Amino acid sequence: MKHSIPALFLGLVLAACGGEPGTDPAAAGSNGKPAPEAARTVKPMGPVQIGYRMVGAPIVGQPVAIDLEVRSVQGPQEITLSYRINDATAMQFPEAQPAEVSLAARTDESPSLQQVRVIPLREGRLYLIVAAEVETETGTLSTVTAIPIQVGGPATRVPQQNGTVITDENGEQVRVMQGER
Repeated sequence: MKHSIPALFLGLVLAACGGEPGTDPAAAGSNGKPAPEAARTVKPMGPVQIGYRMVGAPIVGQPVAIDLEVRSVQGPQEITLSYRINDATAMQFPEAQPAEVSLAARTDESPSLQQVRVIPLREGRLYLIVAAEVETETGTLSTVTAIPIQVGGPATRVPQQNGTVITDENGEQVRVMQGER
């Protein structure tokens, strides 16, 4: 029983992160190549759905475009998008890229389309933070999405193998971890 609460908490945290494993368009396959350009991810959490797709492969020092599809689940209304980079040594915005834009309310069910550009400054997994806000009668509702951008190298990490594999008395292979004494 004492182990079920942490497991439940971990499950809730993973579910709240959204998405299925392997739906990240910036992730590379086992061969290290970027996912096809048609790959797209949608984060359905919150009052605004934010879908995104990388346009081309991110390269250090070169601007890369990210197509956004934004839809309010609160009905047709204006959406304000703001962009943020947490690590200025990893990525920057081109001079022409505004930090905030307002998208007009849509009368149909189609999403609002927006493109944002960033310039990666180093290799690795970088993140663009996109915040979307809508005004309602009860106040401002917002959704924040971290868009992963894989620059160079493989996007997937290879798990490090710890311990020693042995065969137990039942003929099953088990990994024995060395504990501290």
